[in-house]
Amino acid sequence: MHTPRDEMVDGNGRVRPHWRGVLAGFADLPPGGIEACARRMERAFEDEGVTSLLPGEAPAAGQASWRCDPVPLVLPADEFAALSAGLAQRARLLEALLADLYGPQALLAEGLIPPALVFNNPGFLRPCRDASQGWVRHPFLHCYAADLLRGPDGLWRVVADRTSRAGGIGHAQENRRMLGRVLPAAFRGYQVRPLRPFFDVWQDALQRLAPPRDADGSGDGPAIALLTPGVNHRLWFEHVLLARELSCALVEPNDLSVRNGAVFVKTLKGLQPVDVLLRRVAGPGLDPLEFDHAVGGVPGLLDAARHGTVKLANEPGGGVVEAAGLTALLPALCRRLLGEDLLLPQAETLWLADPLALGRVLDDLTGWIIRPATGRGRSQVPALMDLAERAELAARIEARPADYAASAAVPSSVAPCVVGDRLAPRPVRLRMFLMQDGARWHTLPGGLARVEDADGTTAKDVWVLNEEDSRITGPVAQPQQPLSIRRSAGDLPSRAADNLFWLGRYVERLEGAARLIRATLTRLDRGPLLPREVAELQALAQCLSHCGLAAVEDQPSGGATAALRAALLRSVAEGGVVAGLFAQVARLIGSVRDRLTADMYATFTLPLRGLRAVASQARELEALEAAMGGVLRYTASVAGVAAENMVRAGGYTFLDLGRRVERAQSVAAQLHFALAQPPSRIEGGLRLALELCDSVITYRSRYLGVLQPAPALDLVLADPGNPRGLGFQLHALHRLLTELAEGTQSDLADAAARLISEVEAMPGIVLSSQDGQAAATGALSPSLGRIEDEVASLSDAVTRRYFALLPLAQALGGQSDGEALDGNGVAEGLPADLPAFV
Repeated sequence: MHTPRDEMVDGNGRVRPHWRGVLAGFADLPPGGIEACARRMERAFEDEGVTSLLPGEAPAAGQASWRCDPVPLVLPADEFAALSAGLAQRARLLEALLADLYGPQALLAEGLIPPALVFNNPGFLRPCRDASQGWVRHPFLHCYAADLLRGPDGLWRVVADRTSRAGGIGHAQENRRMLGRVLPAAFRGYQVRPLRPFFDVWQDALQRLAPPRDADGSGDGPAIALLTPGVNHRLWFEHVLLARELSCALVEPNDLSVRNGAVFVKTLKGLQPVDVLLRRVAGPGLDPLEFDHAVGGVPGLLDAARHGTVKLANEPGGGVVEAAGLTALLPALCRRLLGEDLLLPQAETLWLADPLALGRVLDDLTGWIIRPATGRGRSQVPALMDLAERAELAARIEARPADYAASAAVPSSVAPCVVGDRLAPRPVRLRMFLMQDGARWHTLPGGLARVEDADGTTAKDVWVLNEEDSRITGPVAQPQQPLSIRRSAGDLPSRAADNLFWLGRYVERLEGAARLIRATLTRLDRGPLLPREVAELQALAQCLSHCGLAAVEDQPSGGATAALRAALLRSVAEGGVVAGLFAQVARLIGSVRDRLTADMYATFTLPLRGLRAVASQARELEALEAAMGGVLRYTASVAGVAAENMVRAGGYTFLDLGRRVERAQSVAAQLHFALAQPPSRIEGGLRLALELCDSVITYRSRYLGVLQPAPALDLVLADPGNPRGLGFQLHALHRLLTELAEGTQSDLADAAARLISEVEAMPGIVLSSQDGQAAATGALSPSLGRIEDEVASLSDAVTRRYFALLPLAQALGGQSDGEALDGNGVAEGLPADLPAFV
């Protein structure tokens, strides 16, 4: 049995020079200091939401959060240079192999590759084959990653190739950033090669990949986008990080559309061309017109790539060479394709269709790891099985040997990791990342090391040490056309605008629920209620019922309020309405994460997690009231941070639009119920209206406490300076909708203007009423209910105009079910001059 190699010590048991400073830094920590470092790292990652979970969500059963060990894996410069050269050669080999498999297939004709390893491989995408060689595929691989381990003999070996999407590089950058922020002392005295220059070169290389545009194309230079499956994907956070590092747009398949053979992203102002897609969507999920099992995808994307109007990086189909059966042939294929031997050895791998290889593996299953010969299925480790399981595996292999490959079970080297308050050796594997700029391959001077612990979620930063005389150089500046100046929100993708709009609505909805609950609790906490207070409580109960926080049967009857108390506590418990609002806000924050700075994201998420926990544990009305106070402070901080940090002609427009729509509906509905009182009790309704609109102090300062209907209604309905009043919301809606129209006539803004006129007339109607102000005030209640409905209709119109991306319903040629829609819900064959969102 081989003894794992220790990364820290040499063959004589002495600590290697490049590890001495790291270990000395941890040795100087006081008792408990090592564990404290690990806790600080975990807390920082939790605060950033660097996990495979949505922000604010608790881990699902069996799922653990991402962790980074404070102790890095250190590589000296000469060792990194050797690894870099070996992996660059391997990348060139895989590029040549893919070019042959999707082109002339000479290796298959020569018998160097068995057809079973290609045509039975789910990674081989037949629609990507181009026998005519008309599809310009170079480079087939733009980025590449390899998993390595160091064996007992001290040699690094490749154990897996990642040629499809090469995931993990965003987490590698985040590990470095977080370690430098939380433990800056760890870098003192070390010349660690930075990662930023690699991303600068990568960004420049993506620009070079762009195909030439037509003469009438945009003059703003190539448009680069990272194609992600979406917010529900487990690597969503990495896609956000990577898009930021490369300064490219982050798009989902539904954001894209193919028109006249070119690819465009759907924005508020229309279709904007996309030249390069850095692909993070699996190949078979790219295009439902080409792949039967593609769910979603972009219809026509593969055809656009085939005709050279968009470049996909990496090209789909690269996953075919990740199969273990082909890995076994790479040493021979390297000599055939490159005329060279592999510089970097790989773990010995055998395809078990060879009888000699089969016999060798079956003689000692415990010395091997069994893997599917094609595809990336689950590996099996016979050494960890009991005798019965091992015999069953051997029988399956003997029955279908061509389905399996075997890799030698080489123990991983061990590196120091934090375990409690000490450092202990743990097995580690290394993933390194490469990218080519069209001329040569560049290796990220770092990587992602994975600690082989119980749940496999602990990572390590990888340090590459500088040579003393080395210099860091960036990419040569490339000439670019001057960019046109833009200040509009039109380049915002429709999906992002939609998510920001609903984030604003749900934050406001959460605030409205908290205000209603708190106003109700202040009355439930009192002793015997006066008739006026009973009427106020009944109006509040109607408001609660209207927004789903209580049922109709929970409304107080006589002096009984127990049902209403229980309903309020249920609303914040798991599965309640308020708990659902927390979850919706968390989900939407995750969906717009690429639009938020780190400080904004922390402000939006960190308090939310604590509030959810506190509210869900409330068992008494006092605790519930305290939780609702926290909600109001949270929503105020969200509004303030957004107002001070988001550019107005951008995402903030739609965030604020959502807030104004929701608050206008909420205020109209609450005033509808508050004012639905007989004239004798209208004073209580007005007091409630002022309270719900947070306008009591303002009214007192203006009118010295004398409560009359017309002045109170002017404050909560018509005053454009009251941020809690209905008039303020309608004026804001009119302004925002006018800005979105950008100087053109807007029917949406006109609708908001009509509502403003109606609301501003209400105080005057009450003041001049012949029947008395009290009766006229109560008569406004139905109109306010109708205004709530009209604001809801205005919201629906905004959705159809800017977010839905659907054509207006039409009947063509007697076809009753409308026109045929493509996979993005856009009508085929529409005139080219129509707006892109139609």
